[in-house]
Amino acid sequence: MMGDPVAELPEAEYRRVWDRFYTDFGFRPSTNSFTWPSIEEPVGSVTWSLAALDDDPGDERLDRLVAVVRQGLASCVGPQGTLLALDWQHTSYRFAPREVGGPGQPAWPLSPYPDGDYYIYLSEDFRCGSFGHPWEESLCLFGEELLAVVSAEVDEVLGSPIRRAGRAEGPA
Repeated sequence: MMGDPVAELPEAEYRRVWDRFYTDFGFRPSTNSFTWPSIEEPVGSVTWSLAALDDDPGDERLDRLVAVVRQGLASCVGPQGTLLALDWQHTSYRFAPREVGGPGQPAWPLSPYPDGDYYIYLSEDFRCGSFGHPWEESLCLFGEELLAVVSAEVDEVLGSPIRRAGRAEGPA
């Protein structure tokens, strides 16, 4: 895999990865709600509002959400796989999810929960991942394999999705 379980992306790779993300997902960063969801959500995607976490005094639902998404992402890349952790306009990382987060291991870089910035996890081939939108307060998960593993539990934590494949769910 790599020497360290978490490595900062070198500048050239940082630019290449972000350029590809902008292109593949039509990324349009904005605080303007008229331009949201800020990415072209893939066909195999589900987006949830994070509003259910507003009344979570002990952060139990947040902790459960983070654990579920992290476990799902780790399962999608396999035991030797790596993920990219992108923080818009900040340091981004490549890491081995099976080698972080446990006792004596480094912490996961970032979180699926967008704490003030866009937080994105991507498999190396961009086939699955997460997109946390800080101003819409939403989490988009994409990739059929990831959704098969996590959707039911994310529904339990956050409630019904607000979008599927970029299309609004439920009453208008």
